[in-house]
Amino acid sequence: MTVQFVEIAGAQMVVLSREEFVHLSEAAENYADIVAAVKADERRASGEEYIPAEIVHRLINGENPLMVWRQHRGLTLDGLGEMVSRQGSFISKLEKGRAEGGIRLWQELAKALKLDLEDLLPVAGD
Repeated sequence: MTVQFVEIAGAQMVVLSREEFVHLSEAAENYADIVAAVKADERRASGEEYIPAEIVHRLINGENPLMVWRQHRGLTLDGLGEMVSRQGSFISKLEKGRAEGGIRLWQELAKALKLDLEDLLPVAGD
């Protein structure tokens, strides 16, 4: 690598070829990607859940969070209902917005689905 040191307006500067600059930039970017991947593996090993892109897209597109998470967790309406002492038909009504539940029920649903409550509550205006 050919490097030239110069001083401009009292600041020490380094001059190198465009090719060398591109090479160093790519190496720095690759290193940053490797560091990010190692950190992600550490988080995954510690038990952090990764949400599949399909689930994120469904939620962003406005699908009912209760239904999306229930299906993602592989639970039937009746299965989730049993976990919170409700009928599957009532869970279906919640998913379709045809019934409302109190905060205690939503807390139980969030716990059953291993979620934070704010990840499950319907968005106001939906």
